[in-house]
Amino acid sequence: MFNRRTLTMALAMSALAVLPAHAANNGVVKGKSAYKMAETIDRLKKDVAAKGITFFAEIDQAKLAADAGITLGPSTLLIFGNPALGSQFMTSNPSSGIDWPVRLLVIEDKNGQVWTVYNDFGYIARRHGIRNRGAAFKMASEVIASITSSVKK
Repeated sequence: MFNRRTLTMALAMSALAVLPAHAANNGVVKGKSAYKMAETIDRLKKDVAAKGITFFAEIDQAKLAADAGITLGPSTLLIFGNPALGSQFMTSNPSSGIDWPVRLLVIEDKNGQVWTVYNDFGYIARRHGIRNRGAAFKMASEVIASITSSVKK
């Protein structure tokens, strides 16, 4: 017989089972880049443009931190999206707009390894309780995987 603690653990484990392995803990997908920071950013931006996706902003978080007197390793946030795709999610749940447009973080760790980091779209769907946009979320997942594959080892 299950006690409350066992049942809670079982439910938590079953919830994790539906997440992709790379996003099992918190919906964050992290991948290694084969390139240095500047080249990674350049390649990602070129791939976004080649796909006809709207590029909104590049935010140098390390520079912003330095301007505030804080030391932060290399960290750049790229913001882009396809309004025809992203808007579909917001029609299902307007609060999902907090996760759109897409944000792709490029960071460099202390060993000089560059990483791409983004939110798993399946996780975003579950976060906002969106169940009627499976094809759109699948498409978004395929697009971000394609974009980040342009810099993978």
